[in-house]
Amino acid sequence: MDDLAARYPHLFQEVIWPWGPTRARFEQMKSAPAEAFISNINLVPCIANQWIVLCLKDGSWEIPGGTLEPGENYLDALSRELTEEAGARLVSFNLIGAWHCHSLADKPYRPHLPFPEYYRVVGWGEIEILQLPQVPPQGEAVHLVASVPIDVAIARFSALERYDLAELYQLAALLRAV
Repeated sequence: MDDLAARYPHLFQEVIWPWGPTRARFEQMKSAPAEAFISNINLVPCIANQWIVLCLKDGSWEIPGGTLEPGENYLDALSRELTEEAGARLVSFNLIGAWHCHSLADKPYRPHLPFPEYYRVVGWGEIEILQLPQVPPQGEAVHLVASVPIDVAIARFSALERYDLAELYQLAALLRAV
């Protein structure tokens, strides 16, 4: 496979996320980082030849995932987040990589999370939709769980100038095809 950083420059460039704030850089990985350093998990989900994207109540498009709860491993957190945000069950998980993050805040987001260095792990995988999203009161306001062709998923993220997520979906589709 050619140089992924050159092929997907928005995904692999270092960014400063406003929440936290946090400095982050995406890294492709063959195995997950040590569990003690993982704080978040995301999934680029698919069902057959369709890709799943979440539409929030504010009209923005998002990828499922979230923060680990105390004592939770990343796959358990992913299963919980998929139920909450997409009403789905995880069928398979394939690691893509992780955003290696460095918090610029003076304390962790939550006391149980690694700080100041941590990882936001991301993979692609098959899911099965079972029910409506089960969003808790403090959770993200998911309006719609959309099943779309890969080009539509990419276009939705690109329209919001979320080129990092558009390229993440492209990379997931490439890895799935291999």
